[in-house]
Amino acid sequence: MASLRAHLYDLAIRLAVKRRLGKTLDVLAIRRAFESARFPEPPGVAFTPGEVGGVPGEWAQAAGAQAVGAQAVGAAGERPTLLYLHGGGFIACSAQVYRPVTGRFARAGFRVFTPDYRLAPEHPFPAAIEDCSAVWAALAGAGPAVVAGDSAGGTLALTTIIEARRLGLPPPAAAALFSPATDLIGRSASFRTNGRRDAMFRPESLMRLVPAYLAGADPADPRASPIEADFFGFPPLLIHVGAREILRDDSLRLADKARAAGVPVDLTVFPVVAHAWQLAEIFLPEARSSLDGAALFLRRALEAGSHPGAEAAA
Repeated sequence: MASLRAHLYDLAIRLAVKRRLGKTLDVLAIRRAFESARFPEPPGVAFTPGEVGGVPGEWAQAAGAQAVGAQAVGAAGERPTLLYLHGGGFIACSAQVYRPVTGRFARAGFRVFTPDYRLAPEHPFPAAIEDCSAVWAALAGAGPAVVAGDSAGGTLALTTIIEARRLGLPPPAAAALFSPATDLIGRSASFRTNGRRDAMFRPESLMRLVPAYLAGADPADPRASPIEADFFGFPPLLIHVGAREILRDDSLRLADKARAAGVPVDLTVFPVVAHAWQLAEIFLPEARSSLDGAALFLRRALEAGSHPGAEAAA
């Protein structure tokens, strides 16, 4: 059962974002709408500018006394590394916008790096993928790590795994995906059935971002639409999505295809919640549940030390 706060947040997003997006064709206006909502940062977390693999971004790490539920993985006292890829439709947002999410992971005991990957339309496909892959190559060289992302960032988390396999890099030990866009062709049934129920997007406004991002590239490329990928050898996947989201079936189809390839999948469909609800962790119990559950999933995967098919994928 959804919380009362989830219903209130749904209404707020409808009024503040969906109505504002309307039928605008201006990508920069959409960018401003995405970045208009800012939430307080979790306390006790240090956010530090950094650069990994030549890509600028931000580290988030909690002080030792304030890490919540942390368990050491690897060498004594080391905190596991999480690559977090922010959402924003490939055209908006930043590491700073996502501090509520990365700070929550930091308080769960992770060292979190969030790259400010290049955004479309100024830097179209595959610029963001190249940036995320460069960051992963640097992080993977330092030892086991995990990846997570929401929306477009969830798509990039999947493409980072795809690129790691292509480049012969160690894959992430696991991935946590929040409402990833897995099919930029728009074939999921929920694009039609959830058009009115989705608190943030109309189908036409979401699909309007695709040409701005792809700039003529093939949407069936697995790096654009990860549902087209071969999932054999993928690490365990946690997938969280809202029942009312236009992107709901992108997640359900991903879960089905990954399971058919032998990938362990932990799928949860949350009622009522609006897209990218994890950003409202200070307000929504569903956001805290999602983030804390993902942190536990990722820690357990790191502690397990391996996953089915890792040897073949490495």
